[in-house]
Amino acid sequence: MLACPASVKLRILPGYGCRDLLASETDGPGEQGCTEQHEPSEQVPGFGDAGRRVSRQGLAAVDPSPCRRAGPAASGMARWLPRSADLTRFCQKLNRVKTLEDDMMETSFNRCLSTIDLTLLGIGGMVGSGLYVLTGTVAKEIAGPAVIVSFIIAGFASLLAALCYAEFGARVPKTGSAYMFTYVSVGEIWAFLIGWNVLLEYMIGGAAVARAWSGYLDSIFNHKIKNFTETHVGAWQVPFLAHYPDFLAAAILLVATTFISFGAKVSSWLNHVFSAISMGVILFILVMGFILAQPKNWSAQVGGFAPYGLSGIMAGTATCFYAFVGFDVIAASSEEARNPQRAVPRAIAFSLGLATGAYILVSVVLTLMVPWHTLDPDSALADAFYRRGYAWAGFLVAAGSICAMNTVLLSNLFSLPRIVYAMAEDGLFFQVFSRVHPRTQVPVVGIVVFGLLMALLALVFDLEALVQFLSIGTLLAYTFVAASIIVLRFQQQKVDVPAPAAGSRPSPEPHEGPSASELKEYESFSDKLQLVDRDKSKEHREPGQLKAAFEPYLEFLSDFYPGEVVTVAVVTLMVSAICLCSILVFGNTHLHLPTWSYSLLLVLFSLGFLLSLLLIWAHEQQHGTQTFQIPLVPLSPALSIVLNIYLMLKLSYMTWLRFAVWLLLGLLVYFGYGIWHSKENLREPRPQRVSARYVVFPSGSLDERVQAVQPSSQPAAGLPDTDTDDCKR
Repeated sequence: MLACPASVKLRILPGYGCRDLLASETDGPGEQGCTEQHEPSEQVPGFGDAGRRVSRQGLAAVDPSPCRRAGPAASGMARWLPRSADLTRFCQKLNRVKTLEDDMMETSFNRCLSTIDLTLLGIGGMVGSGLYVLTGTVAKEIAGPAVIVSFIIAGFASLLAALCYAEFGARVPKTGSAYMFTYVSVGEIWAFLIGWNVLLEYMIGGAAVARAWSGYLDSIFNHKIKNFTETHVGAWQVPFLAHYPDFLAAAILLVATTFISFGAKVSSWLNHVFSAISMGVILFILVMGFILAQPKNWSAQVGGFAPYGLSGIMAGTATCFYAFVGFDVIAASSEEARNPQRAVPRAIAFSLGLATGAYILVSVVLTLMVPWHTLDPDSALADAFYRRGYAWAGFLVAAGSICAMNTVLLSNLFSLPRIVYAMAEDGLFFQVFSRVHPRTQVPVVGIVVFGLLMALLALVFDLEALVQFLSIGTLLAYTFVAASIIVLRFQQQKVDVPAPAAGSRPSPEPHEGPSASELKEYESFSDKLQLVDRDKSKEHREPGQLKAAFEPYLEFLSDFYPGEVVTVAVVTLMVSAICLCSILVFGNTHLHLPTWSYSLLLVLFSLGFLLSLLLIWAHEQQHGTQTFQIPLVPLSPALSIVLNIYLMLKLSYMTWLRFAVWLLLGLLVYFGYGIWHSKENLREPRPQRVSARYVVFPSGSLDERVQAVQPSSQPAAGLPDTDTDDCKR
């Protein structure tokens, strides 16, 4: 029999006796440090060469060597150094995951959005001004007519990330998008940093679209708005500020903020109107474009179909990938969907398919109407119709472009306050943003505040230098969501066991049913008592456990907790992906590696990536859930991780520098506010001066029984008060 305080974590392997015993947060000698006088203790067999000392006051891991008197300097230094238990508890705080409610459909929002509403929101977020500008730019300067292939590859790459969002959106129908998905599977600090980056991404994105909207409208009227502002207000020559205040961009943001504040139904209706006009214009472009198409524009006389070769196609793919970043608005809106388990996956699939088809077909039409090398990068479609004798069509194209930019603007303003609401609701951001208006059922404070901030950015700041920052935030979110899918899929379902009432003794665990051989967790006042059963004869295996087919070859992995090996393998996979992509991007340019070392490093990191992938695949994963699941896990998320990391490393160093500065600001906010006000922090039990005691009866068979005893300063009833009976084998 073994008596230990509540803060002790025991890992008892039945049939092997006390194999591993760790102690922390005890009130005995182990916590107070080394002293000359010790309580009577005995060496416990079965604990390895290091030995353990057991006393009446508690259990503490101590060095087997005799205690030496600590000098005053050493004592003073030790007083200021953090204890290992404190560091462990601090790391646990950073990586704690969100506890989800039993009723996932319960919300303070209005669940009023259908599959069509979500689909049009996704299309509005993806099919923006990029359709009218990006296609011409990539076709002329990067890929030629092969921009079609670039969009196909980019659409497939976006599909990998979109499927990860679809699975999470169906399983966790809560607002917050990538922030929420990371919080429920990876950890708190990572979720906060993802939300912090997405917050800036939406702010800069919305302000940049508003300025593009203003500039496009101004160009239609021969830049009269710009000339009037510079004449009567003045021009600025200040770094990081715009050349002139853009009142039109600020005004359109304030108007959009007003409409968004009226509720999700009004926002959806407004998005329907602009999306219908935009899709009507796209349909007109396709019909007229195929009528005016000339196949000779793809012939060798004008450069052929792929004048820049494979490198141009892949470079075009990296640029085209950013045209599809708007689908996460669907995941951010899942808490307002009527049936998110079905609506979110369908809406993501439909919107991504329609957006990809629109980009591909418009690229075909554009490069067939006029030779690709004569395109105008700033207004390719309008210029193409003008050169073919249809100048009036340019006005329709301009109207479609403005409506498309309106949908992107609404998408940004719709998503941003909801992500801020999710962070504030969890206590990681200021609580004022968690208020929901009782009538409109939207986070009106967040909508107004961040709408005003967007308007201020669009009014006075030069956003051209910051636009590239949008890419790194999106790609980082995609990477963490893909990694979260792997972790969640190989994770056991958590079952909370209620703490026993004072003075009560819970009945022993029955040795029947599917839970008899699972990992059981018993909550104490300050830590967990975990008992691991190694019943190998059980046919049904839980998620995270090694598959039976691999057990004869990888038997040493069976000693780990379910999901523990998978988590380590995911970290190894991401590190290998970073190293592999770094060699691919910088190996020949910045690092100037010789051919042999370049090839060797590629092979080594590729093997590390593949071995991590195989190690994950060798474990059981969750099956048979009622919601959508991405196929080919872990392969599909792993490919998404590699692609996202590769594209992030292709960004400029100034983008990474700005990203690092913004991360530091986020860490200040988190450690100054979020970590202290987190709801998960409030759920944690407070440390007690009185230790709770547990009695563990390890037997020779594959069975264990746990009995909790009323915490008391006196020895518990029925417990012998002798040291020799404290631990028995």
